[in-house]
Amino acid sequence: MKVILADGAGFCFGVRRAVQGALDAAKAGRVACLGEITHNRRVIENLQRAGVRVIERINEAQPGETIIIRAHGEGRAVYDALAAQNIDFIDLTCPMVAENRRRAIDAQKSAKIIIFGDKNHPEVLGILGWLDNGAIVISETNNFVDLDKKDKYFLIAQTTASAEDFNEFIHNISQIIPNLEIAGGICPETKTKQSTAKALAKTVDKMLIFGDLASSNSKKLYETCHKIQKKSYLFQTIDEIDLKSFCKGDIIGITAGASTPPDILEEAMIIMTELEKNVNGENIGETPEIAKSPPKTAAAPAPDEPENGESFEELLNESILTLHTGDIVKGTVISINNGEIMVNLGYKSDGIIQRGHYSDKTDADPAEELSPGDEIEVYVLRVNDGDGNVLLSKKRIDAQKGQLEIEKAYKEGTPLPGKITEVVNRGVIVMIKGIRAFVPNSQVSNRFVRNLETVLGHEYNFSILEFDRGKRRIVAGRKDLATKEENENREKAMEGLEVGKKVTGIVSRTANFGAFVGLGGVDGLIHISELSWARIRRVEDVVKEGDEVTAWIIRLDKEAGKVSLSMKDVEADPWYNIEMKYPVGAITTGRVVRLANFGAFVELEEGLDGLVHISQISHKRIEKPDEALTVGETVEVKITGTNIDKKRISLSIKETQGGMMTDVAYDDEYDDEEYEYEDEEYEYEEEEEVKE
Repeated sequence: MKVILADGAGFCFGVRRAVQGALDAAKAGRVACLGEITHNRRVIENLQRAGVRVIERINEAQPGETIIIRAHGEGRAVYDALAAQNIDFIDLTCPMVAENRRRAIDAQKSAKIIIFGDKNHPEVLGILGWLDNGAIVISETNNFVDLDKKDKYFLIAQTTASAEDFNEFIHNISQIIPNLEIAGGICPETKTKQSTAKALAKTVDKMLIFGDLASSNSKKLYETCHKIQKKSYLFQTIDEIDLKSFCKGDIIGITAGASTPPDILEEAMIIMTELEKNVNGENIGETPEIAKSPPKTAAAPAPDEPENGESFEELLNESILTLHTGDIVKGTVISINNGEIMVNLGYKSDGIIQRGHYSDKTDADPAEELSPGDEIEVYVLRVNDGDGNVLLSKKRIDAQKGQLEIEKAYKEGTPLPGKITEVVNRGVIVMIKGIRAFVPNSQVSNRFVRNLETVLGHEYNFSILEFDRGKRRIVAGRKDLATKEENENREKAMEGLEVGKKVTGIVSRTANFGAFVGLGGVDGLIHISELSWARIRRVEDVVKEGDEVTAWIIRLDKEAGKVSLSMKDVEADPWYNIEMKYPVGAITTGRVVRLANFGAFVELEEGLDGLVHISQISHKRIEKPDEALTVGETVEVKITGTNIDKKRISLSIKETQGGMMTDVAYDDEYDDEEYEYEDEEYEYEEEEEVKE
């Protein structure tokens, strides 16, 4: 097996400059970066450990903090806001991005701007924020729908765009637009990285690209290689690779995106180089596992007196542990300094666990979990780091142990706790025992979760649905678990409920017929007709998801697990004590809320309407109520009758006006359906599950 590293792999100048600038700023004071400085999870975690907070908006900055403008750049509005609020900032915009921005600003005076790139990429959005007339952003090589050949255009590219795609786009557009100025714009390092990776992909059996899945330049690099070598793979770290898939005769090419930090690339090269040295003609063996390789321990000190004729030097040599990359050993913690741990291995050199290799949890502090003298089990990453130290990893051990626990849980069907850490395409990522597992949309809950961002950071129990050690594929889910937990919680919650009890809960979801309220294990339904004494058209006009509400239990079916609730306080019923509030003969005012052929409905108070029959609107004969009244008009009315059973109030306008009565006759008959003010009938039923 042969391993070849492509020229120019890893950090580009702009990203390196931004990351170092952020680290230097963090040493000088409190800083916050406006957005992630680059698209790489490892970089962001390292910066956070160094004290660089990530914020999304300027108003999230704390007093005294300096704002960092990331490598992608920002629009003019951000700079204006920083100046207006007198906030100190450090501009770490990539020089290439800044140059593209300057060119576009100058060119907009005489031409329309075209940007070849992703319209949602922060770099493109930043440039758009400086252009008075905007720009046309095109990501496809043959998309010219919005272009007019009579106009003059100025073309630039997103710095991380594919050089091959951009050249094709230039060729195509040049045949359509005669008046076109081409400024280029792709970063020279990006071009070099793509060209060298492309050349290497032609000569190897497998191509490994290291970069974050959210990184545009890493994905472009992968796409460039994959067009040539179908066995090209995009990984975030070496841990994601199945080492058994490599054979003795393989020629392996390695490259990395512009946002990939040196430590990821270095770690990958170290392990792949070790494999290259140790391969013996068969498939690479598995990474050592706890169960198969008992931990090595430092031998006891040599005795003062030689035994069996051995010399002191021989005994000393025997007492020194022999180490190899991939070994799992035990050692003793010597010291902990700034997150780095020195470990005595009984080897000729001490071992060191660097910050990023202690734990998968970014907020883990080894000083709080370990003390000098504690025994610790570690994985040997490299026997000599160039300074004589042995590089170790506790995180790798945890991952291997976690993998064994997950495999056991998969075989036995037992659930494991996990934390949802990331939303990805068609699901979420959950960390279980330090291992990343994929949870499909349909398995996040036993109900459809419309916005997966709402479950980020939550901890649940998960079942292991699929476990493939070779492909490093783990699929988890909690659909069945959620149903089981829900049923258990429902039974407990139902025990404390009774009709008439006043309860408080959070609105968990809404439907067109009502709102569901979480009552600590069981959901109660507030039917739309029970949300208010007033007539409402939309549930969201009264309550929304996340609102805390107080309601009364009006129906209870413990066997079926159904709870019916009402937010209609009996004392707030507008019909309560109606005969005293509105006695027959009393005159009051109201607002016209609806006109019908037979009369007008007048709202006396919220939730209480009365009918003014057409014959009681005016002393003059009218054909339709709208000849005398308009919706929204305030009128004076007289109470002429009440019917509590049917909940009807009869009103008269003309009896409040005096004057002569006329002999004109009206048809005074109208049926019950006509009187009802669009009082829709709803049926109590459970909401059907939304299916994808």
